[in-house]
Amino acid sequence: MAKKDRLIYLPLGGAGEIGMNMYLYGYGPKDDERFILVDVGVTFPDMESTPGVDLIMADPSYIVARADRLEGIFITHAHEDHIGAIGLLYPQLQAPIYCRAFTSAIARNKMERQGQDTEAVNEVGMWPETVEAGPFTVGFAPISHSIPEASALVIDTPVGRIFHSGDFKIDPDPIVGEAFDPELMKEIAKPGIKAFVCDSTNVFNHSAGRSEASLPSAITEMMSHATGMVVATTFASNVARLKTLAQAAVGAGRQVVMVGRAMNVMTQTAMSTGVLTDFPPVLALEDMKSIPREKLMVLATGSQGERRAASAQLAVGKYRGMELKAGDTFLFSSKTIPGNEIGVGRIHNLLAEKGVNVVAEDDRYHVSGHANRPDLDHLQTLLNPSLVIPMHGEYRHLREHAEMAQANGREGVIAPNGVMLDITNGAKVVEHVETGRTYLDGTVLIGAMDGVVRQRLQFAMRGHVVVSVMIDEANGLSDGVWAEGHGLPDPKHGQLDAMLEDAMNRDLEKAKRGALASDEAVELVITQACNRVCKKAIGKKPVCTVLINRMVA
Repeated sequence: MAKKDRLIYLPLGGAGEIGMNMYLYGYGPKDDERFILVDVGVTFPDMESTPGVDLIMADPSYIVARADRLEGIFITHAHEDHIGAIGLLYPQLQAPIYCRAFTSAIARNKMERQGQDTEAVNEVGMWPETVEAGPFTVGFAPISHSIPEASALVIDTPVGRIFHSGDFKIDPDPIVGEAFDPELMKEIAKPGIKAFVCDSTNVFNHSAGRSEASLPSAITEMMSHATGMVVATTFASNVARLKTLAQAAVGAGRQVVMVGRAMNVMTQTAMSTGVLTDFPPVLALEDMKSIPREKLMVLATGSQGERRAASAQLAVGKYRGMELKAGDTFLFSSKTIPGNEIGVGRIHNLLAEKGVNVVAEDDRYHVSGHANRPDLDHLQTLLNPSLVIPMHGEYRHLREHAEMAQANGREGVIAPNGVMLDITNGAKVVEHVETGRTYLDGTVLIGAMDGVVRQRLQFAMRGHVVVSVMIDEANGLSDGVWAEGHGLPDPKHGQLDAMLEDAMNRDLEKAKRGALASDEAVELVITQACNRVCKKAIGKKPVCTVLINRMVA
């Protein structure tokens, strides 16, 4: 008996968290579905939980094991949490990549930097142009967001249409990129929407969203009254905001300087693909010295507290010869992403110590790129879907969004990472897939369960003792034990290592000769001595690494 075809939805990242988006759709008989993957994003590490890690992305193991059935990868827009892992994970996925022009340029850049074939990236026009990918037909519907050419995906399947919102807001005048078009949404909805998979970021905000066009006059006024130099930071990918800030500076009689690689890449890409026009002239860094400080506005990367970005460098000292002084103004035209509060607060404090006027978390100078609750409700009304599946949010966002859909008379289903839904008819959970994280550590991809990060955390919390012991196979212990602690307090003023060596030597000498023949037994004796001495001296048990060398006669 032939298996029945089914339509499945499986989030691998981005559902139950904000960041590292990765969503899988499949159609066909169970265990023989054909797939499309939507977005391949990253999130960023912190020293508390992921020390030394460079980037974090969703674990793609489920689809990698089925890569021969992956028809295509569709990227909704060029934010890092949607596109950042494309060059890193492409070798495991090996499927055609589809995105619009601006996003394609960013994708090719990422592929090239990782030594991947840029020809795998296919540029697609906006809806009603579509791409055939196995049993799926996919189109890119323009939708406003805080980056050019953000798109929702219209995914047609043999059993109905899915609308995957990507990140979006309702903005009639986004300054850069396409405006939200309610008539287009109604047109897309005419055949009926089986499932609406939707951004949930701002579901708790009950005010209607504001347009990017509401900012220029307030920012211009602020810059006109500011003393000294003005530095402004925002998300490097928010090209519309960069244009707003630059034009406001010119309106306030200031010249524009731009520092930070990411901003320069984004603006140059936006200009080269035709989505950014009328951007004011940018002054070269070397020409700054000839301009009075009160006539300058600097656009700087690092709105989220990134330690190596221009904003952080300016806060602690100089950046490429530029230095902040008392009376200057620093504008954060951005919202702090949850989890980044400590890093951003650190920069605020460092700037305050310099006497710089910090302007942050002020709605006069920032609008969100995500739809607030009334806007989510409005798009649901336009699309009139049978089923709403919240994504792009922590679990509390998903739950609130699902309950909102249910209150509106629609089926709302919570599907966090790893929950596979069969949405052929309604929605039912059919499988729980193990999901996790993949880390970029230097130039190597490692799994969350590989133990590398866990070991670093152990070193950080407990300290480390390295022990070397020489054993003569004929005469037993030879030359004693050498021990050296790292990352440990030493209340004995340099004597902790000697205390460890004395205790380890005594314990080994007491051990039976037969015990010294076993590396495991030797390691146990040394570790127990290490734990006993350190617990008494400093109140903790460090990680102990034992190096055993045996001399054979």
